[in-house]
Amino acid sequence: MPNIKSAKKRVKVAAAKTAANKIVKSNLKTTLKKAEAAVEANAADKEQAVRVAIKKIDQAASKGILKKNTASRKKSSLARKLNASV
Repeated sequence: MPNIKSAKKRVKVAAAKTAANKIVKSNLKTTLKKAEAAVEANAADKEQAVRVAIKKIDQAASKGILKKNTASRKKSSLARKLNASV
């Protein structure tokens, strides 16, 4: 446990940021799973689900939760699956 006041604050801030990032990452994973399930099931709203997933990926990348290349790879993978199912 830190003794210095600024170090104590950094521990609190780091915990708060970790919690916020965890929420975003969890929502992203859920959205990706829904989009992939929609594509595999050939659902009527699969394009919409993929569009929402790509938006979530972009938001996570802009916040620094995903690296740029990781976001690009995930978007490409989703697009390939969608195009293969059409």
